[in-house]
Amino acid sequence: MAAPRKDPKPLHRRSTLAGEASRAVSELEAALATPERADSAAFFDVDNTIMQGASIFHLAWGLYQRKFFTTREIAGAVWKQTYFRLVGVEDPEHIAEARNSALAFIAGHTVAELRAVGQEIFEERMADRIWPGTKALAQMHRDQGQRVWLVTAAPQEIADVIAARLGLTGAMGTQVESVDGVYTGRLVGDLLHGPEKAVAVAALAEAEGLDLSQCSAYSDSYNDLPMLSMVGDACAINPDHRLRAHARAQGWRIRDYRTGRKAARAGLLTGAVGGAVAGAVTAGIALRGRRH
Repeated sequence: MAAPRKDPKPLHRRSTLAGEASRAVSELEAALATPERADSAAFFDVDNTIMQGASIFHLAWGLYQRKFFTTREIAGAVWKQTYFRLVGVEDPEHIAEARNSALAFIAGHTVAELRAVGQEIFEERMADRIWPGTKALAQMHRDQGQRVWLVTAAPQEIADVIAARLGLTGAMGTQVESVDGVYTGRLVGDLLHGPEKAVAVAALAEAEGLDLSQCSAYSDSYNDLPMLSMVGDACAINPDHRLRAHARAQGWRIRDYRTGRKAARAGLLTGAVGGAVAGAVTAGIALRGRRH
């Protein structure tokens, strides 16, 4: 009797992962041979760069499980956010409202409470979603003696948790106003998104004496092009199609830790649906904030 034929898919997957691991090791070995520079650092986006999926979605889901808000409070917002994303209408009034309510779901809660809950949610929903390849790249910079910063639209307190758990220098996240240790739900400045990331990196570079031409930046999104373009070493991680094309044209490094076409399609679908749901969740919680 002939031996049963082995399914080549698991072997292909193992081969792909082994290749990515080998590449990460090679990059690490090369980095260890590079002299340390006190004026250089690395900046990493979080969502789909360091972590699979949107950190704000994982946070909102964890808070929902802890009864921070109810499904009834977000039901009406689901359709509005989904319609907005599918149709792509970007009127200034809608954008302003989204900005002002984006993190209203933590209004009335204390800073200490969010930090504590954030630790729990990281273990429950985020730790297993860290991309090993990107984590290795961040560690490569740390082994070079460089500072490594996360730059994300997630609340500062959650960004701090992720950075600490990964052993990084620190994080720059969206600032939410608090009075006497209690969140008001209003933002301090803008969401740390797109061009705002470049502004934050430039300010940090000036304060820390960094030479941006000697710095590195990593992201999955074309929206982060301002941050990627301001450093001497840019790398596209799990890039969307526009960033991939731009990175190829510029000769930037590209690293894709997703496996196969199926995973890539799943990533696109997850990003679209997850973004809509996360937007619906935050908008729905904003209703709760306005009622209290």
